[in-house]
Amino acid sequence: MFIIVIIAVAVIAATAAFLYVKRTRKPGGGRRGLQNRFGPEYQRAVTEHHDDVMAAERELSERVRRYGSLQEKPLSPESRQYYVAQWAEVQEQFVSSPQKAVTEADMLLAHLARDRGYPDGEQFEERISALSVHHGHCVRGYRSTHVAARGHSSTEEMREAMIEARSLFEALVTARPATDQRHQQTADGRGHSPRTSGRRHAKGSGTS
Repeated sequence: MFIIVIIAVAVIAATAAFLYVKRTRKPGGGRRGLQNRFGPEYQRAVTEHHDDVMAAERELSERVRRYGSLQEKPLSPESRQYYVAQWAEVQEQFVSSPQKAVTEADMLLAHLARDRGYPDGEQFEERISALSVHHGHCVRGYRSTHVAARGHSSTEEMREAMIEARSLFEALVTARPATDQRHQQTADGRGHSPRTSGRRHAKGSGTS
């Protein structure tokens, strides 16, 4: 009987250890790995799940499982120049028509993401989920621009969305590694607004 009890305790301990390792070695490298990968998107997921951290991490881990192996397609020099020129035009257009500018920026980002190998079509949530796995520190501006493009946003909200969205645009058009983007949002907050960002600045983005 004593031996049976010892064996039972050992089995329970081994099962608990297995479950612990399985839980902590989730896609994304556990909580810290998810926080590092997703940046502000991590806290957004927690908020969306009403502060249920475990539920948020399950969702983010599922994103990593689905899109972590996605390989971004390179842009040709011609495509890069095209997108840089189009973004410059959108920024200039903001002065006279903010709503039209954010709408076109939203479409331009969708087309650019498609050309880099991200999900195509009208499924915005699927596309931004995939983008968040590789550019988690930059997707907030794209999400804001998408919302602004649907209307009911003030001019100031649209301006801020455009400024934030530029970080994702630059990450995709210059093929900057996702690990280099961690502090980009803060830097963009101090950058040029759509009103002051002329064609010269946008062209510079394409040559970096």
